[in-house]
Amino acid sequence: MSRLWSRLGARTAAAALLSVGVAGGFYLGGDRDQGPSAQVGLAVEQVALEQARPVYSAKERTTQYHAKLRAAAAAEAAAERKRRAAAAAASRKKAREAAAKAAAVKAAAAEAAASKPYDGPIPSSCTEYSGNREIGCALTLDAGFEIDQFPCLDKLWTKESGWNHKARNSSSGAYGIPQALPGSKMGSVAGDWQTNPATQIEWGLGYIKGRYGTPCKAWGHSQNVGWY
Repeated sequence: MSRLWSRLGARTAAAALLSVGVAGGFYLGGDRDQGPSAQVGLAVEQVALEQARPVYSAKERTTQYHAKLRAAAAAEAAAERKRRAAAAAASRKKAREAAAKAAAVKAAAAEAAASKPYDGPIPSSCTEYSGNREIGCALTLDAGFEIDQFPCLDKLWTKESGWNHKARNSSSGAYGIPQALPGSKMGSVAGDWQTNPATQIEWGLGYIKGRYGTPCKAWGHSQNVGWY
């Protein structure tokens, strides 16, 4: 009888220990996993994050796309400004070059007109003239000028003195064919400057050559200002 109770007590104790172990296992597992409800909450949260991630990613892509569009537009605007500035600079350069070319053409025309203000007939030789003019034509060639310069000299000295080697300006005192002022300047060529037309012409040609370069340029100056 006592042995029977001993076996029942042992079984009861074992059952109690087993219950305590199982309960302890549940408790420890619950402490580690925070129970079934906690696991469900974590799973829901994870799903929400996974679902939200594409939304945020799309927003980021949209923001980046618009940023790229703005950057591209700014770059295009800068390039357009640069192109317009280059075109304006090229246009200004072209205008300056055209103005310079026009000025050069005008200056060349003016120079040509000044150097050749006479467009009438050109003598074939000095024998077409007589008297002081014939002497003047021959000395013009001796001075190194072409015969086409003599018509300008003829007009110049016709205006100044009419080729009269004794002509005197009563107002200024200028004398001779070239109307030297004073007439004594022509003494640098020879002492007979008062009576010799060749002396006067030689001096006058030297004066023209040194001051104007050619008889036609001297004639052009005289036409513009009234004297030479």
